[in-house]
Amino acid sequence: MKILYAVQATGNGHISRAHQLFPYLQEIGETDILLSGSNATLKMDIPVKYRTRGMSLFYSECGGLDYWKTFKEFNYNRIIREARSLPVENYDLVINDFDHITAKACQMKKVKSTQFGHQGSFMSAHTPRPKSKNLMGEFILKNYAPATHYVGLHFERYDKFIFPPVIKNQFINAKPLDHGHISIYLPSFDKKCLEEILLQASDTTFHWFLKGIDKPVIDRNIQYFPVSQEYFNDSLLHCHGILTGGGFETPAEALYLGKKLLTIPINGQYEQQCNAAALEKMGITKLSKLDHSNKTIFYDWLKSTSKTPLVEANNIKETLDFIMNLD
Repeated sequence: MKILYAVQATGNGHISRAHQLFPYLQEIGETDILLSGSNATLKMDIPVKYRTRGMSLFYSECGGLDYWKTFKEFNYNRIIREARSLPVENYDLVINDFDHITAKACQMKKVKSTQFGHQGSFMSAHTPRPKSKNLMGEFILKNYAPATHYVGLHFERYDKFIFPPVIKNQFINAKPLDHGHISIYLPSFDKKCLEEILLQASDTTFHWFLKGIDKPVIDRNIQYFPVSQEYFNDSLLHCHGILTGGGFETPAEALYLGKKLLTIPINGQYEQQCNAAALEKMGITKLSKLDHSNKTIFYDWLKSTSKTPLVEANNIKETLDFIMNLD
């Protein structure tokens, strides 16, 4: 069997999941990877056969979408060229982790595909949404990477085709400890947006994973780290809690490990607002922003001792069996 696994590189969660899934896909058949997009910071450590610019989201300095830069990068003619040149017809199975180019290629060439990943869960009406639905956001989730089949991942099994999150083997096989620090992964925030607030919490040590950092650096109570699997996995395993965005993979890993969690979904990114709504239902604290107007909520969270809800890990072989048996 020949398998094409398309991975979106907007953010690092899709790449992290690909590292975990790739060995299992290789057991099923010859697997080629497509990486699409241009603004992930995590290195792809598995072989990539196809590389496209695709469509990417870009962020402003302090936690919002940069609509202008995102719009400037959009080139419909290039997208069509990339889709036409992608030989999806040569594969027995196309698995698409929310990539527009692969979805477009399959539509143009009438090839069946399975959208597999977190975004696939939003094909169910049972998946949590914010109190105020965003019609454009709903449209994008359901039409950005259309497929003939959908298999979703989420914090809970909201529907029969939704499975638990894919958790790294390193976390499954490890015993998490609490060394007292707070890990921070907020890729849409620049250093200047949060540094002063963190420095004022001088009795707390922060591990801040920040773009533009080449090696670990310590400044008072903040330890800056480059965005890397090695550093981040170790920090998350041993942290007291984590401050992160409204993505999926990092909150899921934190909840699996039983770590205290505070989420700040990216302003204007509907999927992250949906994730935050799901986390709020589980009792997780959400902030719409973090600045001097609400920093006391953050400081209170640092001192809180609330119990963290746990999520189960995905049984990857079970999930892939489900995909293989789709009509």
